[in-house]
This record gives sequence, C-alpha cells and structure tokens, in this order.
Amino acid sequence: SGCGTFTFLSSAVAAVSGLLMGYELGLISGALLQMSSILALSCKEQEIVVSSLLFGALFASLTGGFLIDRFGRRLAIIIASSLLVLGSLILVPYESYGILIVGRIAIGISISLSSIATCVYIAEIAPQHRRGLLVSLNELMIVIGILCAYISNYAFASVSHGWKYMFGLVIPLGALQAIAMYFLPPSPRFLVMKNNDEAARKVLERLRETSDATKELTVIKSSLKDEHQYSFLDLFCSKNNMRTRMLVGLTLVFFVQTTGQPNILFYASTVLKSVGFQSNEAASLASTGVGVIKVVSTVPATVFVDQVGSKTFLCIGSSVMAVSLVAMGLVNRNIHVNFTNVCRSQSPEDFFLQRPRNLTGVTNGSLKDLFASMASPERLSFDAQRSPDVARTGELNRTALAGGKSTTGSHMESGEVPVVLKWLSLASLLVYVAAFSIGLGPMSWLVLSEIFPGGIRGRAMALTSSMNWGINLLISLTFLTVTELIGLSWVCFIYTIMSLASLAFVIVFIPETKGCSLEQISMELAK
Repeated sequence: SGCGTFTFLSSAVAAVSGLLMGYELGLISGALLQMSSILALSCKEQEIVVSSLLFGALFASLTGGFLIDRFGRRLAIIIASSLLVLGSLILVPYESYGILIVGRIAIGISISLSSIATCVYIAEIAPQHRRGLLVSLNELMIVIGILCAYISNYAFASVSHGWKYMFGLVIPLGALQAIAMYFLPPSPRFLVMKNNDEAARKVLERLRETSDATKELTVIKSSLKDEHQYSFLDLFCSKNNMRTRMLVGLTLVFFVQTTGQPNILFYASTVLKSVGFQSNEAASLASTGVGVIKVVSTVPATVFVDQVGSKTFLCIGSSVMAVSLVAMGLVNRNIHVNFTNVCRSQSPEDFFLQRPRNLTGVTNGSLKDLFASMASPERLSFDAQRSPDVARTGELNRTALAGGKSTTGSHMESGEVPVVLKWLSLASLLVYVAAFSIGLGPMSWLVLSEIFPGGIRGRAMALTSSMNWGINLLISLTFLTVTELIGLSWVCFIYTIMSLASLAFVIVFIPETKGCSLEQISMELAK
C-alpha cells in the first residue's frame, strides 16, 4: 500500500541518473587508452583528463544544494541530464585536448548535481515502508552503469576511434530522461516548502493512489513549518542537533572513500594486472567480473533493506570488507609485486605487451632500480627517431614477449605469479567489492537522504557530496604514488584499519531508520 506503479515508475526514471553516473565513472579507464594514443597525451595531461570530471563534480556539489532547495529536485535532475547530453555532444565530434577537458567538466557537474537531487527526490516521494528500496534503486543503477561501461570498454577497445562511441552512447538516454522527468510530479515536500499545499495534496494522492492524502500532508506541513527557516550556517549550529547530524554525514562519506573502493573502480585493470592477469583480455574480463559482482551484491541490499535495516547492512559490509582486505594484503605480500607507472605515451598494444616485463617479479625494494632502468616515453621517442635500429629492436623484444619468450634477459624474471595466489587475490578482491556493494555503497546515501530536515536537505546533501568528491579526487590522484612507495599489501592493511573504524562508527553513531517516516526520523534526531 502507498507504493503504487506511478511511485515506482517516478523513482525508476529519476534513478536513470545513477545509470548515467556509473557509466561515466567506469568509462574513462577504457577510453583513456585510445585517447592517450590518438591525442598523444602526456602523463600530466592524462591525469588532468581523468581528474577533470572530479573537479566538475566537486564544483557542482558546492553549488548544487542551493539550486536543489530553491528550484526543486525535479528541475535539478532535468538540468543535470541536459548538461550530460551537452557535455557528450561536445566530446564526440572533436579530437582536441582542450575540448576534452571542457566536456568532462560538464559531465562531472551533471553527475554530481543529479546524484544529490535524485536521492532527495526519491526519498521525498517514497512511502516510509518502501523508501529504502526506492532510494537504493539509485545505487543499483550506478553499479549497472559501471558494468555497462566495462562492457563498452571491452567492446570498443579494438574499434577505430571507439572512445567516441563510448561517450556517445549516453546521449539518447540522457535526453529521454530529461523529457520524462518533465512529465513527472515535483516532490510534495518541496511544494509544501513553497507554500503550494493544494498541488502537494494532488501529487500525494497520485503517488499513493488514494483519494485522501490529508493525513500525510498534515504531518509533512507540521514537520516543515519551522524547517524551511533554516539557513546554511545552521548546519554547523547546535540547534536541533544539526551540527552532530552534519558530522555524522561527513564522517560517513569519509569512510566511503577511505576504505578504498573508488580506487577499485578507477584502477581495476591495474590491480588485476599487478597480481598476474597480464594480458589485455584477461584484465578486461576480470574487471568486468568486478562489475558483475557489484550488481549482483547490490540487488539483495536493495530488496531487503526495508526489512533488515540500513544499519545492519552497514555493519555486515564493513566487517566483511575488513576480513577480505586482510586476505588481499597477505596474498599480495607473498606475490611480491607492485604497480609501475601506467601512464605511457605509447599505443595501447605496446603498453599491454610490455606489461609482463614491468610487473613480473618486482619487489618493493627494487622499484627505484626499476624506474631508473626504464626509459621515459620522450627518451624512447627521441631514440627511435635517431636510430631505426632502436625501434626495430624494441619491436623484436615485444614480439618475443608476446610469444612468451624474453630476449631482454636483464629486464625479465623467470618466475610467474603462482596460480593459487593469483586466484586467491582475485577472490578476495571480489569479496571486498561485494561487501562494499551491500554496505557502504548503497546504505550511506540512503542514510544521508534521511537524517537531514527537509528544508535544508538539498544543501546538507550537497555539502556531504562535496566532501565525497573532494576525498575521491585526493585519493584517486595519490593511489598509484602511495602504492609505489609502500606496496599494495600495506595499502590493503591501511584500508582494513579504515574498514574497522567505519564499523565502530556505524555501531555507535548511525541510527536505525527502517519503518520510520522522514518526519519521525527528523524529530528523533533533533532531540
């Protein structure tokens, strides 16, 4: 009761934002291989291309909350979808580094704005006993989008200018969502905030499939009576416990990022190559497996959250993450491999064929020697121009490597990663991904959409989102550097500590909200 077809349909259309967001986040790892070769991007330029989306997202999260609270959640989603289409249209016809940055920033602004607006919109139209299911639908769509991106990366990897097709695939879906959202109702709580009670009553009757929504409207009005007076600075005051609520929200997104999961998204192929999946195809298929696990794990969390509760799922997820990270760290400690610099000004084929030489048998202690022995891309280019023999020798070496034979003795190690350790590492990685996908992945955003008062919910979500994108940017820019310095196993152990800290935080500070209305939750947290 109270969750009819129209409510579910409205939530599903809004959650398409999650699909688009996941696709754009997962897309860049495959597209960058082609773009860096075609556009001859330097290492720094490649980093800027990846980070430009995060810069756009950070900017939108700082300003988007005011747009959402002033003009409405539905309009914000329409603007975000339109911006995504515009950014993608900029990227497809041109082959320019500057245009690439502009398009990626526009897409970053879009996915950040839509991620905030979608969670708030769905939470405010959903009935209390189905809110967990409907809000978590957005996270399910995000992981489906990531999986679609991995499949797209694999499908277009060998297609000429395949990255243009990758970017262009989202254009029709983004346009359809913007059109569909125009015909859906605004949030009834937003209408009450704007003193449009009659319109709010009609929307509620349509959403709840009832002829009389007066009771729910009265509850919403009494709750919002004082809340619309909130200013942004009230988020940091003791009034109605707002400072504590804000700290809970910020700490929760801090743990979402510092438990390491975003790096699995951006560097899935790199992690898998480092533990022995050395060919292009093997790493691509294994990273697609990561996407499948994310989807499969998110489904039970989405379906059962209203019965089990978000707090329980957060506890289970953090506990299993800690165990799997310990296992991953111990396995990688025995493999004795590490990352090398994946930023190369060479063709994707050269990169993947040279990968075994760079990774096999590399210990933490030998990294400095390894980097010293590796010629820079610019030096390789200069030598090739100066002497054709150099280029021919390099080609012979690559051919030999591709056939499994080394002609470069001093650079190769005879030892391969043991099969058992390779698959143990993959298994622990997949368990880690699954644990995140039932816990911190979907549940964090459900909790955030519930704990803030309606009158300032958009701005509060925007502030927590800005911290989320900011830490994401910082960690993603430093992940390879830190891993080169201390080794993958110690990175896993650090993430273990953060997972245990998040478990303790959830147990002590996160309220159980299943079965409660947004108004009941706000009243309880205000005490």
